[in-house]
Amino acid sequence: MCMLFDFYGDSLTDKHKVLFDLYYNDDLSLAEISEHMGITRQGVRDGIMRAEHTLRATEEKLGLVSKYGQTQANLEKLADIVWDLRGMNNTRYHDPKIAELCDQALQIARQLSE
Repeated sequence: MCMLFDFYGDSLTDKHKVLFDLYYNDDLSLAEISEHMGITRQGVRDGIMRAEHTLRATEEKLGLVSKYGQTQANLEKLADIVWDLRGMNNTRYHDPKIAELCDQALQIARQLSE
């Protein structure tokens, strides 16, 4: 849910953002949020549920969180492949150009992961 909030939190109303943040990020109970916000626990629960629904629906339509996860996994695989190539170069070929290209590829993968 927190990843969905990071991507789509701006699509929520201000009140839903606050409720979500207090519940998920500050780890407050419904009763604590209720007291803090001056609404019933049921109102807090309903607001959080609406926020969750909005975030899930937005992800269903856009799929950005899923794509982000896939991209991160592919970058890790790519980095592993480059490390293997670098190791092969170090043991068999000792080619400085291959070493340089591996370094460049790893640097790009790191930058894309940030």
